[in-house]
Amino acid sequence: MAKRKRRKTSKHQSAVSYIVILVGMLVVCIFLAQRVVSLSAKSKELSKEEAALEQRIEEAKLEHDKLAAQEQYMLTNEYIEDVAKEKLGLVFPYEIIIRPNE
Repeated sequence: MAKRKRRKTSKHQSAVSYIVILVGMLVVCIFLAQRVVSLSAKSKELSKEEAALEQRIEEAKLEHDKLAAQEQYMLTNEYIEDVAKEKLGLVFPYEIIIRPNE
């Protein structure tokens, strides 16, 4: 009879061990699922941020091109003439100035 008691105890311990292992695995699975959801949300957020930054890069490139074109224009004689006419009121000797009556 003593042997039977040991077998029952070992079967009982074996069942408890399986339950503990199962609960442990369940806890690990829940933790991993939570982590996957969290990382997925962060991934979406980072994708949106990446798209916004790429848009800003494109805008900066366009602004750079615009400034480069303006710089090239400012190095021409046409720009110097335009500034002299608009800001200083200078004209070439062969030009005739016509002003409207006020």
